[in-house]
Amino acid sequence: MKNFLVKTIANAAALAVAVWVLDKITLTGAGVGEKTLTLVIVALIFGLVNVLVKPIVKLLTFPLFILTLGLITLVVNALMLLLTSWVAGTLDVDFHVEGFWTAVLGGLIISVVAWALHLVLPDED
Repeated sequence: MKNFLVKTIANAAALAVAVWVLDKITLTGAGVGEKTLTLVIVALIFGLVNVLVKPIVKLLTFPLFILTLGLITLVVNALMLLLTSWVAGTLDVDFHVEGFWTAVLGGLIISVVAWALHLVLPDED
C-alpha cells in the first residue's frame, strides 16, 4: 500500500511539473485545493493506464523497441499521456494535453521527474 501511495505522489508531482513547464498541458480548477485533487485524480488515471495498457502496447511494439534502440519509448509514453488526457476528459476531470508533440515533451518530462523522485522517495511495501 505504501508503494502505491509513493508512486501516486511521484506521478502527481511529475504531472505538476509537466503542467507547469508546458503551456499546452492544462489543468484547471478554482483553487489550489481543487487543482491538487485534480492532479491526484489524474495521477491515479495515469498510473492505471500505465499498469493496464502500457505493457500491452510494449509487447505489440517490441520489434520497434529493438529497431529504434528504445527510442519508441518516447512515443509510447506520449500515447499513454494522450490516453490519460482522453480518459480524464471522459470522466469530466479538468486535464488536457493538446497535440502529439506536446505529449512527447510532457512524457519525457514526466519520465525524468518520476525517475528522480523514485530515487529519493522510499520504495517499500
